[in-house]
Amino acid sequence: MAKQPGNDSSGKNQGEGDRESARRFNEEEREFVESERGKEAIRSGPSPKSPEEERELDEAEKEARRHALENDPEESRDYREPS
Repeated sequence: MAKQPGNDSSGKNQGEGDRESARRFNEEEREFVESERGKEAIRSGPSPKSPEEERELDEAEKEARRHALENDPEESRDYREPS
């Protein structure tokens, strides 16, 4: 019987839901943000163009922090474990 294309049962090709790559990306992203180079990149990023934009950014950050306080399953997921 011929092997069907895209029917790889070895688990190597995970397609769009590639958990291993997502886990690796998230770890590397976290390491960069926590590094001195990452912190400097964040500090030297573009500044608000107007007081109105600065207020909007502050409000968006406050809203994001409120959401982060909730139990978001994506925030507590261990990507080393299959879901």
